[in-house]
Amino acid sequence: MNDILYVKAQESGERIDALLARSIENLTRSQAQRLLESGLVTVDGAPVKKNRKTAPGELYRVEIPEAAETELVAQDIALDIVYEDGDVIVVNKPRGMVVHPAPGHPDGTLVNALMFHCGDSLSGIGGEKRPGIVHRIDRDTSGLIIAAKNDPAHLALSEQLSDHSLARVYECVVHGRMREDAGTVDAPIARHPSDRKRMAVVPGGRRAVTHWEVIARYNGWTHLRCRLETGRTHQIRVHMAHIGHPLLGDEVYGKSPEKGLTGQCLHARELKFVHPRTLESIHLTTELPEYFTQVLERLGPPEG
Repeated sequence: MNDILYVKAQESGERIDALLARSIENLTRSQAQRLLESGLVTVDGAPVKKNRKTAPGELYRVEIPEAAETELVAQDIALDIVYEDGDVIVVNKPRGMVVHPAPGHPDGTLVNALMFHCGDSLSGIGGEKRPGIVHRIDRDTSGLIIAAKNDPAHLALSEQLSDHSLARVYECVVHGRMREDAGTVDAPIARHPSDRKRMAVVPGGRRAVTHWEVIARYNGWTHLRCRLETGRTHQIRVHMAHIGHPLLGDEVYGKSPEKGLTGQCLHARELKFVHPRTLESIHLTTELPEYFTQVLERLGPPEG
């Protein structure tokens, strides 16, 4: 059965394919054009051409066919493994790699690589498309991510994620010079009320807390260390933009690409958790990746 939803044009003059891509989560403009070409977008019962310009108050009926099921395949993709045993595996994910298959990214993901490396030894709790995945990081965010090899390990790590004992520390570069040496952003996050592809600080959203401290200041920029107390979607990116210091390179919550960087300058550098079987405290760190160090070099010498 197809999903049917309605999209209302608020302003006139916008192309319908652009409106659909902006309004429907995980829908690209090319996918919107295919829906239009297939006659699955109508207004007053009539199919809409892909170059149509919207008018105020128009209500578009959009039929989204059910996604064809694709079988997950193991792919021989190199992994930078930081820690591994019979229960967990921790990988230093490169920027640009998607964590699990999604529309537009059916393969080439971390899950495909883990399936090849681990064989059948991955927890099934994450679901068919997310075997072993306990938490996720964005495609253009690099750094440490943990996966579970069995269900008991997955449950234990998920509990640590819920009670905030699974500690994650990131480093990032933000616009502007932070005045204070450290601080906390405690602001609720939910879907943006008018742009469903983005998150935003929204009253009544889920509580989100980010602790930050300055590592170094540059001329117009600040290098930060951020510790997540909660783990909402895009949390650091949304919180830093909320306080007026969006991440360098963040085209969604910040400004246009800068310093030769496409995508946000954000690296998951530290991960601390209690091993689900031995109850040993595991603390892992990774070096800053080359793209990040090159950004710091381009910023010039830090302030004294």
